[in-house]
Amino acid sequence: MAESSGSSSSSWRRAGFAGAAIGVLAAGAAAGVAVERLTVGRSVRQKARLALDATGPYGGLRGTPGRALADDGTVLYYEVDEVEADAPDARRRRLFGRREPAPVTVVFSHGYCLNQDSWHFQRAALRGLVRTVHWDQRSHGRSGHGAAQGGAEPVPVSIDRLGRDLKAVIDAAAPEGPLVLVGHSMGGMTVMALAAQYPELIRDRVVGVALVGTSAGKLGEVTYGLPLAGVNAVRRVLPGVLRALGSQAELVERGRRATADLFAGLIKKYSFASKDVDPAVARFAERMIESTPIDVVAAFYPAFTEHDKTEALAAFGALPVLALAGDNDLVTPSSHTEAIAALLPDAELVIVPDAGHLVMLEHPEAVTDRLADLLVRAGAVPAGEAFRTR
Repeated sequence: MAESSGSSSSSWRRAGFAGAAIGVLAAGAAAGVAVERLTVGRSVRQKARLALDATGPYGGLRGTPGRALADDGTVLYYEVDEVEADAPDARRRRLFGRREPAPVTVVFSHGYCLNQDSWHFQRAALRGLVRTVHWDQRSHGRSGHGAAQGGAEPVPVSIDRLGRDLKAVIDAAAPEGPLVLVGHSMGGMTVMALAAQYPELIRDRVVGVALVGTSAGKLGEVTYGLPLAGVNAVRRVLPGVLRALGSQAELVERGRRATADLFAGLIKKYSFASKDVDPAVARFAERMIESTPIDVVAAFYPAFTEHDKTEALAAFGALPVLALAGDNDLVTPSSHTEAIAALLPDAELVIVPDAGHLVMLEHPEAVTDRLADLLVRAGAVPAGEAFRTR
């Protein structure tokens, strides 16, 4: 009996550690543990997390809620921040100086295992000055679990599917007027998928695009800063392991909670590059990522190795484009952003020093200022003929 109990406990621990490691890998935190985890007591760390959860100011911005219906029945949650006549002039001058942003709707798409709150700083800066839409991708945040991913015969998530979801959100939240599309990581891939499937929308209504820490393809070549041989071995077994973990979600979630210290260290290492990241920001990122269930991690993961939207970038060729990444992004390396910019000669390429994958949280002003520049440039580009004649 004791032997059976020990075996069960061992299996539980292995599943827990595997769930934690794979969940973080998929979200952008794949290896290494912060040194302080070895020297600070667990109870102290737990108290610190609770204190940060209670006082952290991030992720609390809310707008007018709305819901869009994807073509498979999934309910997609979004929020709209409207332009306010009495928005603070000081904030307007800080962002735009004597210039004026284009009268557009800016649609923000977040990354894998995150949610719309990952744009907290940019949302706070633009709030009331420009109309913005923030949405949660399917199975993330407040959006419904992907309808096509449930049932007896679930359909794997694809990046094309996310592009169609974005179209549904635009139809519901911004059916008219010029658009600026902003996407981070998976959100940038979603924007590319929208362009591939709805080129007429890009031509007629989109006046600017920002692609942040993302990739047009070849994600299978990313090493996450690990030895190539080890990464190749992981890739061979990871799809099967993820499927197995996804089928044991409750067990794995308990394991992830039990290994919270490891989880936090991995997130910090693979989300940020700076040594002096605000602990409240790091904890904010941790909360977003740890809230993504392992079955969602498993459902989305295969889509990234299949992702190739290089040809879709041509749809942005005549538009102002911002291609921005952190110089030490281990999840979607800056070389992928440089490759995007190389295919769009008029794009503004920005590589932010001392920055990791969550560059918009780590160096928010650098990202926000470039977005403000993009919004000014977008005002000089008229939308397509079809839009102008409506």
